[in-house]
Amino acid sequence: KKMEEGKAKLLFYLNRGLIAAMQGNYESSNELFEQAYVLGEDLRNNLLNTAAALLTNPNFTYYTGEDHELLLIHYYKAINYLQLGNHEAALVECRRLNIKLNKLSDKYRGHVPGNATKYQIDAFIQNLMGIIYEADQDYNNAFIAYRNAVETYQNAYQSLFDVGMPEQLKKDLLRTAYLMGFSDELRRYESQFGIKYIHDTTSQGDLVYFWNTGLGPVKAEWGINFFLVRGKGGLVNFRNEELGLNFPFYLDNEEDYERKGLNRVEFIRVAFPKYVERPLMLDQAIIKTSSATYSLEKAEDLNAIAFKTLQQRMLKEFSVSLLRVALKKAAEYTTRDADQNLGAIVGLVNAITEKADTRNWQTIPHSIYYTRVPLAAGEHKVSLEVTSHTATGPVQIHDFTLDVKKGKTYFQTFHSIETSPLFNRF
Repeated sequence: KKMEEGKAKLLFYLNRGLIAAMQGNYESSNELFEQAYVLGEDLRNNLLNTAAALLTNPNFTYYTGEDHELLLIHYYKAINYLQLGNHEAALVECRRLNIKLNKLSDKYRGHVPGNATKYQIDAFIQNLMGIIYEADQDYNNAFIAYRNAVETYQNAYQSLFDVGMPEQLKKDLLRTAYLMGFSDELRRYESQFGIKYIHDTTSQGDLVYFWNTGLGPVKAEWGINFFLVRGKGGLVNFRNEELGLNFPFYLDNEEDYERKGLNRVEFIRVAFPKYVERPLMLDQAIIKTSSATYSLEKAEDLNAIAFKTLQQRMLKEFSVSLLRVALKKAAEYTTRDADQNLGAIVGLVNAITEKADTRNWQTIPHSIYYTRVPLAAGEHKVSLEVTSHTATGPVQIHDFTLDVKKGKTYFQTFHSIETSPLFNRF
């Protein structure tokens, strides 16, 4: 209850929203996620919160969320709406996703998509948009979203996260190209994928199944020692020889060393956040019907994305934290000259407050898998069988019944929350 009113209240709404979704309380889940969305937008645009993080300690400021965490709000809301049968509301979340993706691309503008080194666009979210558009029979927008997802998987996801393009995405792109009459595009992608498309006239409905497995990483703290090396013209370098790190700062002039007390600072230790992975325990799953079996494919590795987003902003974290800690240390020395006891108190306060921000959304899945199952009209008994590459048979079996209507797409999700022991790979 304290978290709802505290600096981490964004995480309160994110965790409550996800748990409500896992319990099948989709309307309540969306209300909570909408509160998280509004709060996230407000906090990202709050200059006072940003300034406080730069001047004091990020733990004393409101948690604003990582890029991938804020995108996931719309993933869960869209899936919730689809399970409530509200395609129109799900499409609204698609449009919000599109706006967020454009902002993410603008944030890292200048990086070449074909040689991507930054998490600047999300292939799975683009794929999800295509699936939702197709469920609404908007095949043109579905084709565009699928095509964008294909390009992102090819240009970024394979190299950044070791996640290849799902075979199901290839089939969906070919099908929507066929349905739109895009003959040239169909032939081009048939050649690129090495697939000859044959339109299935027997299927009358579809089940799209999303399997969320494991739990995302947790944040912890690590520290680095830096030595101050002074140069000419107001230059001061924070250097760590072991890691090959060097961060230069320019002060107005050399007199600033003495005025700010930096002339007495030789060494500082700075705390930074790091991720600790919770490795997957269950990493394979199939959907079984009475007549066929369909493998679920990995479409999103949220664990890898979390590590990448933190890595992307580490240089900024270094730059902001180093000078802040050095100036706090200098203030401690200056205070000690005037009053030894007060200086000791300042030193104690500095040591206590210089902590890394280890807050993050810890109930998200490690990875997301999915598949599409074509089904004839009528009632079907369907099973999700979950296993591990180390197991000889199913670890979990979840049965359900689906009454399929002609022309409809059905959505189901399941979250296996088992994890292996923690693994620190920062």
